[in-house]
Amino acid sequence: MPQARQLAETSILTATVPRQFVHRAAVAETFLTGWRRTGADRFAVSAQWPRAHGLHVSPDRRAYEPLLVVETVRQSGTLLAHTEYDVPLGHHFVLQEFEVDTSPEHLAVGPVPAEPTVEVHFAEVRRRAGRPAGARYTAEVLLAGARVATARVSFTCVAASVYDRLRGGRTPATVTVPPPPPGLPPEVVGRMLPADVVLAPSGVQDRWRLRIDTAHPVFFDHPLDHAPGMLLLESARQAAWARMPSGGTPAAFRSVFHRYAELDEPVWIEAFDGEGTDMRIVAAQGESTFFECRVVRAEE
Repeated sequence: MPQARQLAETSILTATVPRQFVHRAAVAETFLTGWRRTGADRFAVSAQWPRAHGLHVSPDRRAYEPLLVVETVRQSGTLLAHTEYDVPLGHHFVLQEFEVDTSPEHLAVGPVPAEPTVEVHFAEVRRRAGRPAGARYTAEVLLAGARVATARVSFTCVAASVYDRLRGGRTPATVTVPPPPPGLPPEVVGRMLPADVVLAPSGVQDRWRLRIDTAHPVFFDHPLDHAPGMLLLESARQAAWARMPSGGTPAAFRSVFHRYAELDEPVWIEAFDGEGTDMRIVAAQGESTFFECRVVRAEE
């Protein structure tokens, strides 16, 4: 095929990294395209962002959502843990902290897919019996010469056998998830489709029930036995939208994950006033708080 050979010789062909390295089942949800080492525990990760996406691009297709930055940084850390620090495939990653500050003015969707670079520094790698057991890393996301975001992430990782013991036999096959309740109107939480709304009314002001829809193709890209971190961050984003009647885009997230959120028990999301226009979002199940997030509105 002469045309294919000519294309390979004259163009740089781009493909995603193996989806298993970023814990995704769908190639369409794999945003990374490569990586290289730039120094001791320092790496440059390349990515490509689609111009249209059900969650990560605004409904008018003019801007990338800050949570796309979060997912790109998450994938970057997972990729490097597997490829550069020898964490075996099949290990489970557990988020502990995720802080990100984005600059929405640099997140406009252009005429071609954006191709950011994520500069990652693994500041700490914790080991157990010679294997990585967790890490802390920082990331800077650069796009067209501008710094789009900075992030700080901490996670642990455990072997599948250890994870199974920790979960006490709870698996995607053994957990029965009740149908999600009707959600808020999409426009109240900055979404276009009802299926993307993750908050349901509770009858109490500034308090909502988390809608857990295991058929959602992004939050549940593959079967899980607990609510994923990106779903919890989206709940914080939507709660902030619901509390911002005067407008303003959530631009920074300072989140802490205390424990797993079970799929078969009600989860309650509550919003509290923070400093200035900031908000504190808390997620609870039973009597326990398992997720906290400070959401910062972009400066007008």
